[in-house]
Amino acid sequence: MVRLINDKNIKYLSNTAYSILRLQEKLTHIENYNYPDMEPCIFVMWHENQFLVHGIKNREKLSIQISNSIDGQVVSDVCEKWGFKVVRGSAGKKGSVESTMQMISRLKLGENVAMMVDGPHGPLHKVKNGAVKVAQMSGAPIIPVHWYSPQKTFIKLPSWDKMRTPFGGCNILNVYGEPIFVKENASDIDINNAKENIKKQLLELEEKAPKIYKEALKEKLWNKRKN
Repeated sequence: MVRLINDKNIKYLSNTAYSILRLQEKLTHIENYNYPDMEPCIFVMWHENQFLVHGIKNREKLSIQISNSIDGQVVSDVCEKWGFKVVRGSAGKKGSVESTMQMISRLKLGENVAMMVDGPHGPLHKVKNGAVKVAQMSGAPIIPVHWYSPQKTFIKLPSWDKMRTPFGGCNILNVYGEPIFVKENASDIDINNAKENIKKQLLELEEKAPKIYKEALKEKLWNKRKN
């Protein structure tokens, strides 16, 4: 089978994707709720919500973990065009020492990182070890984050991760959870508890988001930004 993405067309696909998404960004208005007043930190989200990184502040100080696959190369190219930093690989997996150490190094420099805790191939909503290991080795807190909009222009794609993305004018809210710290000498039980906490908070944020969004509407949050 011929791959849709290959070495010959990857640059063209990256440029095309960036042009389309850059146009969409002008129509997308993301506001933050309970944004953490702490740096550095590890922002974690489900793979379906990976585009929410556009609402995180100071993108020039945000490194996004992206897989080493050829598909990931397109995503990586687009992110770098957008002003984000990129770390290739999957932290916490065999053969991923370099990726893990890059994440830790950037946290030590005072920068933030973003990781999809159930990516890049699932299973859906199963928290893997990567973010917890990086937190354990760096001392930086984990911050769960979820995004939400009730608008029809906030669509779900027919992909394995049910990716969410705006399509047309859309007001979106990024909702942040409470920090999760992992001790340097954490036991296996501590690590599993941290993973359960991540999953619990992400699911709770998803449940609470509609109510928080309504409150943001009453405060005319998006109108203030546009003014």
